[in-house]
Amino acid sequence: MMTYLLDDLEAHALVTRSPDPRDRRARLVLITDIGRNRLQQVRQSLAIAEARLLDDLDDQDAGKLRTLLSRVAQTAQRESLAPDETDC
Repeated sequence: MMTYLLDDLEAHALVTRSPDPRDRRARLVLITDIGRNRLQQVRQSLAIAEARLLDDLDDQDAGKLRTLLSRVAQTAQRESLAPDETDC
């Protein structure tokens, strides 16, 4: 799965892969200037979208929402990494 993601990023010149000089089995993944610029654009777009969504909330409510969403995201990440107990 990771290989496919990296293939796509590399095809769009967002990252480069090269052999790790310390470990022949490993590859180094480096962000390119194009990738760095694109990342900055995406972050700016997300900040604008977030500001629009939170515009009707005061600072305290916006902070609470960010905290709650962060906790939900952390739980989702833990769940995605945990073994699926339904698989037998």
